[in-house]
Amino acid sequence: MSEKEETRLRKVKQLIELMKENDLVELEIVDGDSKILLKRPQPAAPTITQIPMVAPAAAAPVAAPAGQEGKVEGEAEKEDQGIIEIKSPIVGTFYSAPSPDSKPYVAVGSEVRPDTVVCIVEAMKVMNEIKAETYGTIVEIACEVGEAVEYGQVLFKVRPD
Repeated sequence: MSEKEETRLRKVKQLIELMKENDLVELEIVDGDSKILLKRPQPAAPTITQIPMVAPAAAAPVAAPAGQEGKVEGEAEKEDQGIIEIKSPIVGTFYSAPSPDSKPYVAVGSEVRPDTVVCIVEAMKVMNEIKAETYGTIVEIACEVGEAVEYGQVLFKVRPD
C-alpha cells in the first residue's frame, strides 16, 4: 500500500472514531473534487409483541393467628403509604454503577433529588441513565446488577421527604 493510501486510510479511521465519539449517524466531507460520505447503520426499532397473560388462579387466603389480623394488615399499609416507585422507562439490563469497578449510584438510605442518577438501563448497547425524578430516601433496590428489566418494572422504592 502506498504512503498516500495509508494516509487516506488513517484519515478515514479518524473520521469513523469521530462519528462513534459523537454518536453521529452520517458524515459527509467535501474538499474540492474529493468527497467522503460515511454512514453508520441505524439500529432497527424494537418490535413489541403483546402476549396475553393468563391470570393465575387465586390462592386461598391464609388466616393470621388470632389477635394479629389487624396488626399485620395495618403494618403493611403503613409501610406502603407514600412510597414512590422508580420504574424502568425501557426494556433492558439493569446496572447500579457506571462501571463494574465503580461504586453504585445509590444504596438503601441514600438521599435522592429529581436530577440524581440512580442506575443505568442498557438497551441495544446504549447506556440510559435513569434519574430519581423525586426527592426522598431510597428504601429498597428491587433489581440485581445484570438483571433484565421490563418496561414499567419497579427498580427502586423511595420514601419521599
